[in-house]
Amino acid sequence: MAHSDRMAMKGLGAATPQKVLTNFDLEKMVDTSDEWIRSRTGIERRHVCDNGDSTLSLAYEASRKALDDAGVTPDQLGMILFATVTPELGFPATACLLQDMLGAKNAASMDFMAACSGFIYGLHLADALIRGGAHEYILLVGAESFSRIVNWEDRDTCVLFGDGAGAAVLGRSDDPDRGIISTFVQSDGANPEMLMCIAGGTREIKSHEEQFVTMAGRELFKKAVTAMGDAADDSLASAGYTSDDLSLLIPHQANTRIIEATAKRIKLPMEKVFLNIQEYGNTSAATIPICLPEARETGRMKQGDLVLMVAFGAGLTWGSALMRY
Repeated sequence: MAHSDRMAMKGLGAATPQKVLTNFDLEKMVDTSDEWIRSRTGIERRHVCDNGDSTLSLAYEASRKALDDAGVTPDQLGMILFATVTPELGFPATACLLQDMLGAKNAASMDFMAACSGFIYGLHLADALIRGGAHEYILLVGAESFSRIVNWEDRDTCVLFGDGAGAAVLGRSDDPDRGIISTFVQSDGANPEMLMCIAGGTREIKSHEEQFVTMAGRELFKKAVTAMGDAADDSLASAGYTSDDLSLLIPHQANTRIIEATAKRIKLPMEKVFLNIQEYGNTSAATIPICLPEARETGRMKQGDLVLMVAFGAGLTWGSALMRY
């Protein structure tokens, strides 16, 4: 079968822990309410690690599903790219641990950190590697265990995050009309304090709060809407499309209000936006790859659809990827 120059998603998979923490559960833990959380974030519940779940175990489950979906064996993988800010260990890379679990003996493996934009950054990297002929198949994973680094006494952050993993097997498209059309990535490191976790690095921990995720919510909201809108516009314009051409927008699932504002900014009706934040919360690098198989299985993403993925995260980082599925 002839191959095109485009990179395509050959297989998709996702995994989330069985344990569910609802807003009503959180009412018993911190000073908050189901109504407050839903009205401000759109989140109703989130899945959290329990009974041995971890970033690695979730990544393994999602990766196995993606490989089976693609009909690709682990030894066919040339590389494993693993996006996470909550790795299994300080080092070595979680990607190397995953390589061993999968039996992907021929794969070079590395972690990289772009927070909630991780999956988009990974698509950007993999696209160049596959188009350039470096590898036939790449496994891209976004996996997080944010429940391990949130402060469960801080009502402003603990209600937002969940755990999960998503994976995609990437390779050259068999159809010249299908696959990744364009990618866009950007960063601005001037204000890391907007969303950060000091623990896990080598800086001295000076307070209890520095062990956990901290966030400047209002400032982050404004930045996110602008950056995601710009990223969406860039991917569309560079490929000669407008939002009218889109079949579906799959945004990073951080906050319903941010998603609605982003859709409005690019003049896209919410009927064309995929949402599952109500079930999973913000799973950082895992949000978009968790959305992808669900969008396909529910009929929201069909073969031939023009799909735009867009994300924004700590760093600050942001990016987008446009594909014909």
